[in-house]
Amino acid sequence: MHKRYGRIAIFIDGSNLYHTVRDLGVHIDYKRILEYFSRDGILLRAFYYTALLEDRTPDWLIRLTDWLSYNGYVVITKQARTFRRRYVDDSGQTHTVSETKGNIDIELAIDMLSLAPYYDTAILFSGDGDFVRLVEAVQRLGVRVVVVSSERTRENMVSDDLRRQADEFIDLADIAEHIMMQGQE
Repeated sequence: MHKRYGRIAIFIDGSNLYHTVRDLGVHIDYKRILEYFSRDGILLRAFYYTALLEDRTPDWLIRLTDWLSYNGYVVITKQARTFRRRYVDDSGQTHTVSETKGNIDIELAIDMLSLAPYYDTAILFSGDGDFVRLVEAVQRLGVRVVVVSSERTRENMVSDDLRRQADEFIDLADIAEHIMMQGQE
């Protein structure tokens, strides 16, 4: 039986997906994501990337990453860092603010590129425009890229450039019934 995606690898930008589904009001069943995409391809690996906050990581995120690691996902985490930044406002006053940074884009990019020879289709759950060059690079290696995000959120969660670069774009709202928790309306 021929599967249109061939061998697939799933790459989930956890933070981006979290904000997208929260805006759509959907609760994702991560096991159903694997089942949904396995219908049209042979699943090789599924990755979930997220930053963890120093001493402030929410319990739900700890439970989710633990569950994912036991249920078919490779979980890649990175410790977010909090730092203080000083800036001068328009009136000349100096202010200090705390900022937290925990970007996992590089980890996702390295994995997607280094594994490209082993899969035919990358399923990228993200709308982050920073991934446009990554998508171009894996496409040059012969990989088909499917971007999954949404244009139906309050703040459009998908970069227009990323959507255009993808071989296929799937709006999360269109497949929500197939990947959301059972019993959710």
